[in-house]
Parts: sequence; structure tokens; C-alpha cells
Amino acid sequence: MKITQQAQDGIINLAIAGRLDAVSAIEADKEFAKVLDAGNDRLLIELSQLEYISSAGLRVLLVVAKRIQQKGGKVVLCALVPNVKEVFEISGFSSIFKIFDNTADAAVFLKG
Repeated sequence: MKITQQAQDGIINLAIAGRLDAVSAIEADKEFAKVLDAGNDRLLIELSQLEYISSAGLRVLLVVAKRIQQKGGKVVLCALVPNVKEVFEISGFSSIFKIFDNTADAAVFLKG
């Protein structure tokens, strides 16, 4: 798993590539904690390169969503590949997260 970070207009764009599973969830948790501890409250998580997500990966994203919500911020997901999107739909996480097809639409929502 690899997470790349880019900041633009007060929005932190985090792109996750590879697998977000029990092994990589610990590293992902640390990366997200650094971003949130730095005071960021608008996150765009781009998943076009995420090949697989397990329940441990879902938990990491849920913790991020709860922390952002407590700060009064927003977190959105975008560009989910079909198999990852299916996991979100089956698990019910698609009702927890605002999901967009592309980064442009997600960024517009976060700016609003």
C-alpha cells in the first residue's frame, strides 16, 4: 500500500494505491493520524489505484470519518474501482461516506 498526499485550496487529497488490509491498515492509520493531528479537516480520499480493501481497511476509514466529523470537517471518497465500490455497498459504508466518481466533483463538494 502507498499513500500519496497533496494539498490544494485547504483540501488534503490522499490517494491510496495497492491493498488496504490488516497488514497495511496499521501504516494507513498512522498516516491518517498525522494528517488529522496537523489540523486538517477537509479530506479527499482518492481510491482509483486501490486494488483491495478488507474490514481492517474499512475500520481505518471509519475512524477517519468519525475524527473529521468531531472536528466539524468533511471527508469524501472518490474514483472507487468496481470491486472496492462493491465492498462499500455490501458493507453499508456507501451510506456513511459521500462517494464521488471523480476528484473534481469531490473537490467542489468539499469547497462548498
